[in-house]
Amino acid sequence: MEFKNLLIDTTDGVTTLTINSPRTLNALNSALLHELECALYGLNLDVDVKAVVITGAGEKAFVAGADIKEMSTMSAYEGHQFGLTGQRVMLLIEKMTKPVIAAVNGYALGGGLELALACDFIYASNRARLGFPEVTLGIMPGFGGTQNLARLIGPNRANEMIFTGKMIDGTKALAWGIVNELFPPEELLAKARECAATMAGVGSVGLAYAKNAIANGLNMTKEDGFRYEASLFGVLFATEDQKEGMGAFVEKRKAEFKGK
Repeated sequence: MEFKNLLIDTTDGVTTLTINSPRTLNALNSALLHELECALYGLNLDVDVKAVVITGAGEKAFVAGADIKEMSTMSAYEGHQFGLTGQRVMLLIEKMTKPVIAAVNGYALGGGLELALACDFIYASNRARLGFPEVTLGIMPGFGGTQNLARLIGPNRANEMIFTGKMIDGTKALAWGIVNELFPPEELLAKARECAATMAGVGSVGLAYAKNAIANGLNMTKEDGFRYEASLFGVLFATEDQKEGMGAFVEKRKAEFKGK
């Protein structure tokens, strides 16, 4: 598929996916969501892709939100379907077997913040601004924001952000645990790629199982989560990556993982 609003570059196992619609501050419309869904599905199946960095084109925005012009004429049914489409994309990111980093280089508002929250973690520019302004438009977050933000920072702070519609800066986002690290704008993408390269060099099967254990364990009791972790841990001892990783450690050489 040819993408009109995305740029995709893969180097040494690291894919940089850039949302490339700077004229609209990379706003998410139906066409762009469809492109994202197709691109992410393909990247998850591509054995040459070990880690993904998602960012936005231009200096102003990661993704400034969903396309308000498109949404302004939607019926209740169309709004529901639009929300389901956005949620499907976010869940696709969360369920990818590869790690996904959001490199937030400017505004991450509404659907843009929901996109970032769906990633495994967020690196941000110290000029980033994050928020859920939906209530100021008479609606609410609809791409998973109410669920992911509350799970990440707790209901009190999530309530404050969502109920007021106010933006927070990168420093507060870091203090609240929304972003992992802040970088100068000119260093952000390189730092995200550097981290992605580190993850691309480890055992991809073990990493995928760890991602699965964390995501699913959050919806279990602690005891059930422990049992689930142990089951995945055991299965990994039947993989070629486990034999290679531990063999390389014993033999004092660099492991050459095959993802099997």
